[in-house]
Amino acid sequence: MKVGIIGGTGGMGKGFALRWSQNHDVIIGSRDASRASDSAAEYTNLVKEAFGEIKGTISGNDNVTVAKESDVLILSIPYENIDSTCSGMLSEIKDSCVVVSPIVPMTKTDVGFECVAIKENKPFSYQLVSKHMKNKSKLVSAFHVISEKKLVNPTLELDYDIFVCGDDDESVQVVNGLINEIKGLRPIYLGPVELSYFAEMSTPLLLNAMIKNKIKNPGIKIV
Repeated sequence: MKVGIIGGTGGMGKGFALRWSQNHDVIIGSRDASRASDSAAEYTNLVKEAFGEIKGTISGNDNVTVAKESDVLILSIPYENIDSTCSGMLSEIKDSCVVVSPIVPMTKTDVGFECVAIKENKPFSYQLVSKHMKNKSKLVSAFHVISEKKLVNPTLELDYDIFVCGDDDESVQVVNGLINEIKGLRPIYLGPVELSYFAEMSTPLLLNAMIKNKIKNPGIKIV
């Protein structure tokens, strides 16, 4: 399976690439194809140092090319970049491509991290992404509460749950499979994509709890 990561040169994209390349061909996406290729070479060296030989590969290219080639496309981009990044890209994906949004509409204010979709009455991330998709049922929301700092250490076993929202059962199962491939993660299905706002709101909640209680890189675990 080809897993494309838009924003793959960032911390979260790096963590996904290091972990999923053990079994899949990962394609790093960036506005600058050469930057994506450089990051892919760096990640390849890191993952081979951690695991030796891997079954997959890591390569890099521009965002549109990555979108066209991917079976699963991860949108590891800021909320404010959704329209500019997705407008010319999601129209190019394969009909079968599953699009995953871990994007959070969040801002830091004097009181702490807040959800801008509520505070400023803006659309939630899944709503902005959905309007650019040919087949809206292929959108799955997931990975909103994953610790980037823990994710980028490919040998570190994680221990928390990932909320998943989606309309198409087959697409949800594909994402659940990718979650289960990362040791210590468990997918928790919340319901259709319309309920994605619950998952998106959980990120500022988690960050505020982390800062106010001096908890290092926490996640969420349902017990």
